[in-house]
Amino acid sequence: MKISDVVAFMGHQVHVCRYREAGTLLGWMGRDLRGRRVLDVAGGDGYWAGRARRRGADAVSIDLARKKMVYGRTLADAPALIECDALRLPFADGSFDAVLSVCAIEHFDDGGRSLDEMARVLKPGGEIFMSADVLSRADAWPKLRDAHRSKYHVQHTYTHESLRKLMDERGLDLVRHSYQFRTAGAERLYLSLSTYGGKVGFNAAAPLTPLVALADRKAPNERGSIVLVQARKR
Repeated sequence: MKISDVVAFMGHQVHVCRYREAGTLLGWMGRDLRGRRVLDVAGGDGYWAGRARRRGADAVSIDLARKKMVYGRTLADAPALIECDALRLPFADGSFDAVLSVCAIEHFDDGGRSLDEMARVLKPGGEIFMSADVLSRADAWPKLRDAHRSKYHVQHTYTHESLRKLMDERGLDLVRHSYQFRTAGAERLYLSLSTYGGKVGFNAAAPLTPLVALADRKAPNERGSIVLVQARKR
């Protein structure tokens, strides 16, 4: 294994939330993706699209972060990496069987327009697997909330219901949803790590992942820091 793959593994999978978040979305997508074309929107270095490629998909990752994409080309199982704007995808209508997007929509000024493009390039019957910041209780900790939004350029937050409405307007039906960091303690942990710890903090907190997952299973699936959704195009 190359050093670049080790670094990518540490950054994406040794992480208190990203592995469970993206791993859940890929789990919903399926273990056998042979014959399916998958697009990862705002995929950075393409790591998660590369996981889809390992499952047999014809995978494409798009982003505007050229440095990340140059790095992504050095990884094993690298997908096709295309530098382009998520709000103006350079693909024909109905080009993909599935669209993946991990916590990207909250960074767009116009989340609806990004969904327009995702829905446009998706085949009828194709599915979107995406996550978004919710920060359900963030108003309880305004300094943490504001620092998180500023540091990560969060323009909007979403719930499964607000995403359901946006998707319904674009011919997409919500199939299922799941919240992560559901309890107040877990939400505060998430905001504290994002504000003060960054990637190092999230990785250092990785041993807490089983505890957060256990707390999530016991809490109602109605709010949290991150929401995951699966939707199907009519």
